[in-house]
Amino acid sequence: MTNKTAAQIWIDADACPVVIKEILFKAADRTQTKTTLVANHALHLPPSQYLNFIQVMPGFDVADNEIVKQLKAHDLVITSDIPLADEAITKGATALSPRGELFTAGNIKAKLSMRDFMDVIRSSGVQTGGPPPLSQADRQSFANHLDRWLNQHKA
Repeated sequence: MTNKTAAQIWIDADACPVVIKEILFKAADRTQTKTTLVANHALHLPPSQYLNFIQVMPGFDVADNEIVKQLKAHDLVITSDIPLADEAITKGATALSPRGELFTAGNIKAKLSMRDFMDVIRSSGVQTGGPPPLSQADRQSFANHLDRWLNQHKA
């Protein structure tokens, strides 16, 4: 296993809800965990030696590709993007959605298949609607998974 103190958090920040970012900012300071947000638009971060921001050029999957390029095994990726989660898992990292759903080697292929199926449905003109608003249960699930990861990777 690699040095646990080197594990860090990567946030696919373009679509990450503000309330989840705030949980992550507090956790980064509390646990002294390097946390990097990657987005194609400017973000304001609170002052912290543990928070970093990488702004990438606009474009399809540019932020995702930057995360994958810098990601190391045992890091944590916060994303709703199923293909990014799959790449993170392939590299030995942990992937967690802002809704608190833990992506694993055991469930990611099924999620990719469902995503592809829903893309086909939508491209045929069927209106599928968007996800429901982030609930208190989603936030709690996210915080619980984050705490577990942080406890497993602290010095």
